[in-house]
Amino acid sequence: MRVLVTGATSGLGRNAVNFLLEAGIDVVATGRNPAPGQQLAQAGARFVAMDLTLADESAIKALMAGCDAVWHCAAKSSPWGKAEDFFQANVTVTQKLVNTATGLNIPRFVHISTPAIYFDFQHHHALPETYLARRFACHYARTKYLAEQVVALAVPQNPATTFVVLRPRGLFGPHDNVIVPRVLRQLHQRRGVLHLPRGGRALLDLTYVENVVHAMWLATGAFLVRSGECFNITNQQPSTLADMLYALLNQQLGLNYRIKAVPWPVVSLVASGMERVGTWRNQEPALTRYSAGTVSFDMTLSSEKAQRILGYQPRFSMDAGIARTGEWWLAHGNNHGI
Repeated sequence: MRVLVTGATSGLGRNAVNFLLEAGIDVVATGRNPAPGQQLAQAGARFVAMDLTLADESAIKALMAGCDAVWHCAAKSSPWGKAEDFFQANVTVTQKLVNTATGLNIPRFVHISTPAIYFDFQHHHALPETYLARRFACHYARTKYLAEQVVALAVPQNPATTFVVLRPRGLFGPHDNVIVPRVLRQLHQRRGVLHLPRGGRALLDLTYVENVVHAMWLATGAFLVRSGECFNITNQQPSTLADMLYALLNQQLGLNYRIKAVPWPVVSLVASGMERVGTWRNQEPALTRYSAGTVSFDMTLSSEKAQRILGYQPRFSMDAGIARTGEWWLAHGNNHGI
């Protein structure tokens, strides 16, 4: 079996490559960062450095040659940026990959999407896959939804390829370059103080990254799944942000800190001002309404569908995932500027 993994040089994609190699799977890995790519190659993957936004059909066809599955993890997931950049990275690239995969009759295409398409600055609990925000909160959410539509349009015309869409919520774990690094930077910049909306009382679903990889593996082999179906993926253990941060920062990393609660109306006003300044300066602000909102409002997801159809259950509990994340950061954090 051979699997192509996009976005392989960071976060989910890198964990996915490691999982597949350990399982003895032939892996073609692609990403834009050559340094981790070299490490993946040394581990046994066939790594091809590539910017998929610039790749033509022949280059992508060469990547997929002989593949039985595509795991599409690559995306632009920043809370800030130009609309066109998000469209190219999230929609155009998905279209290229879908066109090539269906042209080659690749049996399985696992597309990583996001619950950001649900987010609408309101509290939600046990959201099903059918929910959709009336207005998307950022370019990332809008373009990831459009990427899902690319997949949906391909389904009826390409029965030889089964598409599965996964929406994992709040990934954390080894090679994380989003959640943990930002928290640690704030602690450093503000001398041990975390300014959190509502004091971190938001009830959230997060997902340990190796559980997402497990879901991807299940999605690759599931026989009962209908092409184009979407699945929420979480650790199925909602908790407050404050409790999860304490478990990681204090109990695992040994950091002492204090939380300063900030009311959401104040956070929203400050973030809006920062966005206006960022637009004027053409520079990403330190805070956006979307990034602040995701840790201000409760959001938990229903995993019933993933359990029933994919047979998904987390392999690692929140406690185990946090412990493994802490071990990894203690061993590798200095390599990430922390």
